[in-house]
Amino acid sequence: MTQDSMTASAFDERVLADWMKGQGMIDQRVLTCKALTGGQSNPTFLLTSGSQQFVLRKKPPGPLLPSAHAVDREYRVLKALQGTDVPVPKLYAFSDDLSIVGTPFYLMEFLEGRVIVDQSLPGMHREERTAIYRDMNRIIAALHQVDPVAVGLADFGRAGNYFGRQIARWSRQYQESRTENIEALNSLIEWLPENIPSGEVTTIVHGDYRLDNLVLHPTEPRAIGLLDWELATLGHPLADFAYHCMSWHIPPSLWRGIGGLDLAALGIPDEAAYVKQYSDVTGFSGLEHWDFYIAYNLFRMAAILQGIARRAVDGTASSGDAIETGKKARPLAEIGWKYAQRYQASKTR
Repeated sequence: MTQDSMTASAFDERVLADWMKGQGMIDQRVLTCKALTGGQSNPTFLLTSGSQQFVLRKKPPGPLLPSAHAVDREYRVLKALQGTDVPVPKLYAFSDDLSIVGTPFYLMEFLEGRVIVDQSLPGMHREERTAIYRDMNRIIAALHQVDPVAVGLADFGRAGNYFGRQIARWSRQYQESRTENIEALNSLIEWLPENIPSGEVTTIVHGDYRLDNLVLHPTEPRAIGLLDWELATLGHPLADFAYHCMSWHIPPSLWRGIGGLDLAALGIPDEAAYVKQYSDVTGFSGLEHWDFYIAYNLFRMAAILQGIARRAVDGTASSGDAIETGKKARPLAEIGWKYAQRYQASKTR
């Protein structure tokens, strides 16, 4: 193994190869490792041994925020969803033996397909964009219809008061990882707990459902796998779905959004049509609280990005663009505060 290879993987591939051979996963003790791009949290690698390929996802090294980077939870939810209508990779193994790659990890199938970050889907025909958005909607609706008890996830999270617990969690994360004072985030931290809509629904939630966490078929306009389950838990499905719908409210000049684009020309549904497709399938509604859900998710996203900014400062971020990504916390929080104010005004009319 070369020094460059060791630097790229941050662990000794020979040790991992010995373990995988002992588990009967590979035929020979030969393994090459390549860091996969994307993601700001758990380092992810493509492993190749002869004609066999695997994906390794591991907890990052160094000091971490409490409950963050729980790869054991990722593995558990992926295992539970095998065989459901939610497309997920096949799993091979989980290990918390620190002598293998230095931190807990799991191995899963490598899905050969397309991962696209730009949600305007450049270079595609209108019909392809329409089909991909329809399939994205189908998958999150399918996830929210999986019975947690039936798949062994009854204790995967606490039922009830989801918004209250999440607001408290991400408020703490912002305060613990603060690299700058963001007034809009401070305002949301104070406002959100006092304005949580009534009513409780509990499903499995992905927590980070977006286009670039889906692997698209190499040629067809459909998804073959949903990845990055680090934030999965039991929670409110409309919180999860509204997170996905933040794209309609964020301009592409800021970050990953489709806000302000000519959606009809692109073949991308407007938000109202997209929400209707989801609610027709799931039966979940709550559009009168939609501005709250959007404000909450922009707050949550801003807090997550502030955590990325902190990891960049501490030198533990797994992505080279962590500093630039962290800088987006403030503008996202400011958009969130505008939606909070709009929701507040709608309640007083």
